[in-house]
Amino acid sequence: MSTLRAGYHHGDLRAACLAAALSLLEEGDEGDLSLRAVARRAGVSPTAPYRHYPDKDALLAALAIHGYRELRAELLAADSAAAEGDEYVAMAQAYVAYAVAHPALFRLMFDHACTRSHPETTAASAAVTEVLAARVAAAVPAAQRPAFMIGCWALVHGLGSLLLNGKLTPNGPDEVAELTRAVVATMLGSSALRL
Repeated sequence: MSTLRAGYHHGDLRAACLAAALSLLEEGDEGDLSLRAVARRAGVSPTAPYRHYPDKDALLAALAIHGYRELRAELLAADSAAAEGDEYVAMAQAYVAYAVAHPALFRLMFDHACTRSHPETTAASAAVTEVLAARVAAAVPAAQRPAFMIGCWALVHGLGSLLLNGKLTPNGPDEVAELTRAVVATMLGSSALRL
C-alpha cells in the first residue's frame, strides 16, 4: 500500500494536514513550516498536501482562516455568556485569552502577508470584526462607530501583543482576564462598556 493511500485513512486529508500544520506552527514559527513537514506530521506522502494546498501561502492562509473562525466563535460565546453590561469586557477577555493561548497562530493571523492576499482570509477576518460591530451598532452613534471600532481593536490587540512579547507578565489566565478587564474599564470608562 502506498503512503498516499495510507494517508487518506485519516478520513479527511485536508483536515489532517491542517491539524498537522497547526501543531507544527505552535511548536515553532511559520518560517519552519513547510508542506513536506506537514506531510510527515500527518503521515502522508510528501505530495499529498498539494491536493488541497497548492503552496505554502495557501496553507498559511488556511491556518489563518481557521484561527479567525475560532476567534469569532470565542467572541460570540463570550458575548452571549456575559452578564448584561459586561459583554464588551467579556469579548476583550476572550480576544486576549485567544492571543495568549495561540501565540504563533495569532501572529500569523495578523502579521503574515498571506492573510491580506487571500479573499477567504479577508472574509474570515471581517467576520471577526462583525461580532464587535454588531454590539457597537446598538450603542454608538453611526458617525463615531469607525473610530470607536479602531480604538477598541487597538486596545485589545495591543494588550494581546504586549503579553505575547513578554512586556507584561501576569501569572496565569485569571490574572490575564483581570488585567484585560481593568485596562478596558480604565480606557473606555464604565459608560462605554454598556454596549
